Amino acid sequence: MAWLMKSSSSISSSNSSSTTSYLVVVVVVAAAVVVLLLVVVVVLVEVVIVVVLVEVVIVVIGVVVVVGGGGVIVVVVTVVEVVVVVVVVVVVVVVVVVVVVIVALVVIAEAVVIVVVVVLVVLVEVATELVVVVVVVLVVEVVVVLVVVEVVVVVVVIVVVVVVVVVVIVEVVVVIVVVVVVVV
Repeated sequence: MAWLMKSSSSISSSNSSSTTSYLVVVVVVAAAVVVLLLVVVVVLVEVVIVVVLVEVVIVVIGVVVVVGGGGVIVVVVTVVEVVVVVVVVVVVVVVVVVVVVIVALVVIAEAVVIVVVVVLVVLVEVATELVVVVVVVLVVEVVVVLVVVEVVVVVVVIVVVVVVVVVVIVEVVVVIVVVVVVVV
């Protein structure tokens, strides 16, 4: 009888351990997914802010040129604005695609890890140390994703800034040339 009670207690403890391990995995995965979604939102917000800043610069330059110049300058500025907007839109699309691909790859990798761990924890009843290893792996994955995404964002910001600088230089040159032509 004592042996039966001991055996029953052991089974109950084992099931409890498996359930706890499973819950830990689920919580870690949920946290990782939330972090990834936050990263995507942050990246999109950063890109939108940069795009808005670019548009503000373009509009200000356009207004100044329109106020101080003639029809030719307005046409040139409009063409330049269209080109810049196209470039910015392309850059934004590329960034979004890159971020989505990165997130998709990480989620797939985590899904595979989760399935393997759940199978091992629930069916084979492995030690809790494996769950600790999985937690570490998931944390490392999230950190890597954060770093990669931030690098992508920095590159995008640099590209957009360069585009803005080039546009400003081009518009200044155009204004100078037109003014010289008009004066001469």
